[in-house]
Amino acid sequence: MKTADLVNRRFASVVEPAGISGQQYNVLRILRGSGKDGLPTLEVASRLIEQTPGITRLLDRLEAKKWIRRERCPRDRRQVLCWITPSGLDLLAGLEQAVLDFDREVLGQLSGADLRELIRILDRIRKLA
Repeated sequence: MKTADLVNRRFASVVEPAGISGQQYNVLRILRGSGKDGLPTLEVASRLIEQTPGITRLLDRLEAKKWIRRERCPRDRRQVLCWITPSGLDLLAGLEQAVLDFDREVLGQLSGADLRELIRILDRIRKLA
């Protein structure tokens, strides 16, 4: 947990100067990957790295900054669909190099074999949780 906290705090120092939290960044990445069809709110929540009970508030903040848009699903009015906006895509593009540098800084000291072993061990731990 200490390692996760250190990595999370270091990542926050990369994205927060752009006015975005790590969780918000994660949402934008999820929505960028969803393409033009968008995703229902609960699907976004299920894909988050760090689970949050306040997905609506998280999306409210992103929408207020014009980084996402939401609409009721025309086929199922109970669902709200989410899309990343062009300004959200611009934000991610602007952070891309800093995030790549962060990845290299944190994981660059590990060999390919070390990374595969780390992923294998973390996968085993997640199966237990």
